[in-house]
Amino acid sequence: MELQKLTEHIWYMPFEEERDRPNLGYIRGEKWSLAVDAGHSDVHMKEFYALLEKQGLPLPDLTVLTHWHWDHTFAMHAIHGLSICNARTNDYLKEWKEKIEKNGPSCFLAIGDSVRKEYAGNKEVIVVPSDMIYHGEMTLDLGGCTVKILESESPHTDDATLVYVCEDKTLFLGDATCSAFPNGEKDKDLSRKLADTIKKIDPEICVEGHWTPVETSDTLADLLGE
Repeated sequence: MELQKLTEHIWYMPFEEERDRPNLGYIRGEKWSLAVDAGHSDVHMKEFYALLEKQGLPLPDLTVLTHWHWDHTFAMHAIHGLSICNARTNDYLKEWKEKIEKNGPSCFLAIGDSVRKEYAGNKEVIVVPSDMIYHGEMTLDLGGCTVKILESESPHTDDATLVYVCEDKTLFLGDATCSAFPNGEKDKDLSRKLADTIKKIDPEICVEGHWTPVETSDTLADLLGE
């Protein structure tokens, strides 16, 4: 696995199907750096950080969560710097934290083979809430690189956050374009609303959680079933 450079300010660690690991984004400005999503486990996060260090990149000062799902968040206890998400995402994380602390990790490990592979060898499951909560929309100046994070309606979950790197015209979507979690259909109305949000942002590149970065037209066509 190698770190991929996407644009002037953006790198990413590619997704992996076997353990259901998503793309992990990294955005570097002149003053500080930001990661998109916190990964599936502490091993996932350590591998990501090793790739950053191999490229001589500083570890992220801030990690933004695109939604609550474990493959994007359950390594949050192992991140460098601080985490940020919307209030609904944080509520889900607190629910899972309480559930696992009360009942043990069996309910989590029962989700699927990808989870059991990620946590093989009786690896401890640790869920923590976010350090910071934002509401609606927030703009971050990394130094010569502007990042906007915003809540969005999505057919996948009700807690989606999009991350837009303005100068690089690149939009991180997490799993926002996917069908309803866990096994539902892709709601057409929510898909249209998300498509309208993407069009309003007007990125050139879209980075989804479990797919290679593509032109925005490809993401919109897939989202709308065109």
